[in-house]
Amino acid sequence: MSNLGRSVRLFLVDGKSTGLITAEIMNWTGHVLTGPRAELPKFLTRQEVSRTGVYLLYGQDTVNADTVMLYIGESDNVGARLKQHNQEGKKDYWERTCIITSKDQNITKAHARYLESRLIGIAKAAGRAQVDNNTTPPPVALPEADQSDMEYFIDQIRLVLPVLGLEFFRGSPRPSTDSGSDNNGSEIIGAGPKFELSIKKTGASAKAREIDGEFVVLKGALVVPHWKQAATVGMGYAKLHEKLKESGILQLVSGASLATLTQDVAFSSPSAAAAVVLGRSANGRLEWKVEGTLTSYATWQKQQIESTVTQNTHPTEFETAQ
Repeated sequence: MSNLGRSVRLFLVDGKSTGLITAEIMNWTGHVLTGPRAELPKFLTRQEVSRTGVYLLYGQDTVNADTVMLYIGESDNVGARLKQHNQEGKKDYWERTCIITSKDQNITKAHARYLESRLIGIAKAAGRAQVDNNTTPPPVALPEADQSDMEYFIDQIRLVLPVLGLEFFRGSPRPSTDSGSDNNGSEIIGAGPKFELSIKKTGASAKAREIDGEFVVLKGALVVPHWKQAATVGMGYAKLHEKLKESGILQLVSGASLATLTQDVAFSSPSAAAAVVLGRSANGRLEWKVEGTLTSYATWQKQQIESTVTQNTHPTEFETAQ
């Protein structure tokens, strides 16, 4: 995707942030409508819900509140399909709805089926929600031009939904362990320096990069395998630590007292990353150091801010001449 600025237009249909919200991007024919399930009667009065499109039903798992459940569907009349889901009463987790249609109504049934298949695959690969679809239907065979149009349509969906707080299709950064590039060798725009965390007493050792607003601990990190504090201390991080073990991402090293990350893992903050590595609550801003130095993350960030302020307040050549 381009790194140029984009304009996303949000409209609060009811004049409140908790009601229906529409989202559009300049020069994109797509239209997004989202809101709580409680507002389903209002959804069904909207003209766009009678169009062909795809829709998302999502909410917290009724058994495990730490898990977000997601169902992705398609229909040539989204409103009718939503009514059917509501009557079936099978998706207890369904708290919010998002429908994606086209303003020019050029999306056909075949297009919608293609979008559904691709979005299910993307959501499963991203791993930010538990996808409730039983199967992933193969993408419908489209003419080459149509397929290209739908891939562009998907790019725009992945751009606009995070603005609405929907991260389902946003993949985690996958940096290599030795450069500011991803696993395909492509440069990661905005990748900062590599950070490291090492504790001799436990043998825990990890490296990380901050990419696209997330703190990514790199594959191969050696991690304390068991949470070392009471469950009430750092409860959220303890659950995250356990979840990584249950998923197999955090695996015990044979013959060692440590576990290892089997893939890169993105965290919401340096502290979350440090807590998982150390098996206890930790101030990641102090624990993580710029690789090869004693400079903490906090000090490094302060230096970046001061450098930016200095550049912005430095007089221009014209101002100096005045």
